[in-house]
Amino acid sequence: MELAFSPEQQELVRTVRAFTKKELAPHTARWDRTDEVPLEAWRRMGQLGLLGLSTPARYGGQEGDLLTVGLAVEEIARGDFCSTHVIQTSNLAGDIIGKHGSDEIKERWLPPAASGESLIALSLTEPTVGSDAANLACRAVLEGDEYVITGEKSGITLGMAAHASILFARTGGAPRSRGVTAFLVPLDLPGVARSRLRDMGSHALQRAVLSFDHVRIPASHRLGAEGSGFYTVMRGFDYNRVIIALACLGAAGISLEETMAYVKERKAFGRALAQFEGVAFPIAEAATHLEAARWLCYRALWLADHGQPYTKEAAMVKWWAPRLSVEVIHQCLLFHGHYGYTDELPFEQRLRDVIGLEIGDGTAEVMKIVVARELMGRESLPY
Repeated sequence: MELAFSPEQQELVRTVRAFTKKELAPHTARWDRTDEVPLEAWRRMGQLGLLGLSTPARYGGQEGDLLTVGLAVEEIARGDFCSTHVIQTSNLAGDIIGKHGSDEIKERWLPPAASGESLIALSLTEPTVGSDAANLACRAVLEGDEYVITGEKSGITLGMAAHASILFARTGGAPRSRGVTAFLVPLDLPGVARSRLRDMGSHALQRAVLSFDHVRIPASHRLGAEGSGFYTVMRGFDYNRVIIALACLGAAGISLEETMAYVKERKAFGRALAQFEGVAFPIAEAATHLEAARWLCYRALWLADHGQPYTKEAAMVKWWAPRLSVEVIHQCLLFHGHYGYTDELPFEQRLRDVIGLEIGDGTAEVMKIVVARELMGRESLPY
């Protein structure tokens, strides 16, 4: 097995790290304080090709492999955790629309999404439907050559800023997952309303509740066949869960690097903090766990890129990496003493931001159910 990145991937890491250090890290605290959506920075990410890594080349994308997407996200997270979400959503959109959209939809939405000119959200979660994603209440009814959408979506990342959303709604009378269909819905249509959610962290993402009151879209905006939407999103969730894990690990990794530099300089009782086992051992443990989690993520994306099953590995890293990253960032905050508890240092913001992904795209409890199912079969399921 080849445990090395290609020269192109190594160059990408160097380029993105330099970009992140210059263009994102100096501004992330301000974006958090002001709730500003950093659209211009995201457009520059589009110019680097980071928002179209999974988009077909004919529509402005790179058609890159998933491991490359993961490496880019990990590097971006070192400077601004929120900016990893726009890579996630743009590449999910590029993948889903690129595979299932009509030529009209591809031409209209993929190039501006890849360049950062348009933001496309993903609308699955509903006020009473989270982990049980097949039990949607939002409906899309075919009337002539149009679908009429009615319902509500909650917790939608970029909900206040997005120009369109890939929306999942129930069509026809088929039960549960077999009755879910995907659509591309522009969010400036009559009948669409947005309501901002006030979150603990990731303020620049402006999560929202989206309401659809008899919103009409052409039938050509359907993505794939009726009833195929649930399977479309589940396939996307597998690799996006790994991308999320790497984003969390990126934020934890830079926190640990900053902390190691600090404890080598900071002195107590006449010695550097790094010389005390109570400081050095937790850092050694954190570095070990982060490295192990990172390589399990790379392994999962390698499997995905080689067409092999990786649902188990994706679920493993989705429950483990966010929790591990929260623990590591928390410990780094504590090692910085009372200044670590202030917003003069980045740890409190990173901690707030990463906690959100202990929930989003699958809770730890649901991920462990998935792992158990993959290990022991469907007879282990509680439903």
